[in-house]
Amino acid sequence: MAEETLILIKPDGVQRGLIGEVISRIERKGLRVHGLKMLRMDEAMARQHYAEHVDKPFYDSLSGFITSAPLVAMVAQGPNAVAHVRNLVGATDPKDSPPGSIRGDYGLTIGMNIIHASDSPERAKREVALFFRPEEVLDYTREVERWILEET
Repeated sequence: MAEETLILIKPDGVQRGLIGEVISRIERKGLRVHGLKMLRMDEAMARQHYAEHVDKPFYDSLSGFITSAPLVAMVAQGPNAVAHVRNLVGATDPKDSPPGSIRGDYGLTIGMNIIHASDSPERAKREVALFFRPEEVLDYTREVERWILEET
């Protein structure tokens, strides 16, 4: 069964010109992009998105970074999308991410680690709803999917 996940190309990824690279990796994996937009997160949205970190000592730095410049929000869909994207992204700390993962290839520090990806299907639903209105997430199929997905 297909699921959706949220991916954010953070301000450092946008500033470094990695938007196309990240989208390409998602698509080459076989996942479909169902929603895509560039925006600048404000403090209110940052508080919602990072609600579990608001009372932590690093929150001000996190909020300052994520609101500092534009980011790209994307909804990707496919079987086990959350797990597949998490594998593509790598560990939160780039030094713990294997080569071939986005953070392993492009990140150096936890604070500027290029990308955010939902960590569970439940969180993905909440995060997609925070960044996208229902009409902004489009459903479609691609002919190539018969060469990617097994019929069940």
